[in-house]
Amino acid sequence: MKTLVAALLLTCGTTAAFAQTENCNANISIAHEAVRAGNFKDAYLPCMAVLKDCPLLKYYTYTDANKILTAFLRGINDRNSADYKKYFDELMGVHDQKMKYLPEFAKKFKPGQVPTVDGALGTKAVDYLVYAPKADLKQAYAWLSQSVNSTQGDTEGAVLHHFLETSMKLVQADSNHTDQFFQDYLSASKFVDEAIASETKPKKLEALKNVKENLVAMFINSGVADCESLQNIYGAKVEEFKNDSTFLKKTIAILKMMKCNESEVYFRASEYMYNINPTPDAAVGVAYMYYKKGDYNMAVKFFDEALTNETDDSKKCEMAYATGLALLSAKKYAQARSYCQKALSYNENFGDAYILMAQAIAGSPNWSEEPALNKCTFFLVVDKLQRAKSVDPACAERAQELISTYSRYYPATKDLFMLGIKAGDRVTIGGWIGESTTVR
Repeated sequence: MKTLVAALLLTCGTTAAFAQTENCNANISIAHEAVRAGNFKDAYLPCMAVLKDCPLLKYYTYTDANKILTAFLRGINDRNSADYKKYFDELMGVHDQKMKYLPEFAKKFKPGQVPTVDGALGTKAVDYLVYAPKADLKQAYAWLSQSVNSTQGDTEGAVLHHFLETSMKLVQADSNHTDQFFQDYLSASKFVDEAIASETKPKKLEALKNVKENLVAMFINSGVADCESLQNIYGAKVEEFKNDSTFLKKTIAILKMMKCNESEVYFRASEYMYNINPTPDAAVGVAYMYYKKGDYNMAVKFFDEALTNETDDSKKCEMAYATGLALLSAKKYAQARSYCQKALSYNENFGDAYILMAQAIAGSPNWSEEPALNKCTFFLVVDKLQRAKSVDPACAERAQELISTYSRYYPATKDLFMLGIKAGDRVTIGGWIGESTTVR
């Protein structure tokens, strides 16, 4: 009798489990088709039933539930209403349940097909910020920070965006968060660059590039990222961490990005970094320090060292240009032009190098005993400026202003006529310049 009862109970349990699975299969089919049709109202009950009774049946049920609940929330104007709070709590519950079962789903899928638990936490944080009746920024930041620092280059673009945006809001409310905000910006920028480098789908790539632009805009518009603020924040810390290469490297990166390479903190950080590890970036910082002091020979020495050791062409271009600036300040015009030419060898469309070259040539225009021929040098000056306009729209306005200035120094037509020269003729500018130009 006992054996018979046990068998009957086992049979009933098996039958009940089978019936529940069949019920889940029916509900998931109804819910999924309704979601695909955009009929979220009819999808709601069967979808939630599947999550309750068969949480491991299909991973896409969690995606469907997210679509249903966020659609409901968007359709309610009053965030304090009972319905809104109900659906919001359910949305957060769906995220929590998904994270609970993700390790089990991960066993069934190939790597990368489902998110990690920390990756899903970032998605939860984004929905929390978007839909919470009143979001707790510190709670959201804690979730986002954990997610981003775990997933790094695999972080979704939206998560990176909200991570830095939340950090920005925190720093605007409390200046004690400033240093962390700077570090968050560096991390987010690094991770989005990694994501861009590995992305192959055009639409996702474009979206990631937009995220990167938004990160830069948030940093600049944060209200705390100006050179004076950076000097105040990092001045004492650079002295405290002068032997910490990791800290110094991050500090230099922030200061360079904000174009604070004339600040004392940038010089100090670069000098300390150079003493620990003479990287090209550190050498550039030391070069700027000597440049500001007016020691142009030492500035060129360190710029040259940086150029020799750098491997990135875009950075080499900037370094060569900076060296040209130092030499122009020292009135070493021929050498300044030489470094402009080096800069253009790394980036032929770098308009600023053409402008600097024009200024170098204009700085020493005399090569002949005949004044009218010396003034022909300004034809060549304008050639360089017009070249800058044609290759680099970013500097076109500045180039045009200089064209208006330098064209006033053209020789008079009658003076050239007396020398047998007319408009359209080619003239070779002698001396250290040694280039030809067309007479206007």
